[in-house]
Amino acid sequence: QVQLVESGGGLVQAGGSLRLSCAASGRTFSSYGMGWFRQAPGKEREFVASISWSGGNTYYADSVKGRFTISRDNAKNTVYLQMNSLKPEDTAVYYCAQSPVRRAVVLPTTPDAYTYWGQGTQVTVSS
Repeated sequence: QVQLVESGGGLVQAGGSLRLSCAASGRTFSSYGMGWFRQAPGKEREFVASISWSGGNTYYADSVKGRFTISRDNAKNTVYLQMNSLKPEDTAVYYCAQSPVRRAVVLPTTPDAYTYWGQGTQVTVSS
């Protein structure tokens, strides 16, 4: 049973930074790509960033490119999302997700393609 637990959310002023963490358990973390998604009130869940199983490939939504950085520490079974220059429109619940495909070369950007999800962590950016 895969478990994903996010942490690190909170309230921050515009222009500030936060680092989200997602601790994984249940299967060989280092063999699976990971993604971060977010969902604002009244909106659909949207892709934020993803990282391949090795960490060698990363992908970002255009809205966060240059401000957010995804990384992973396979020794700690943890994926991170460093968020800088935060904007009020970044306010959302942030979820981490794990790809169901072992050692996938390309990671999807649609939520339906991910099988395992964390419970989410709230990020609120005040103006």
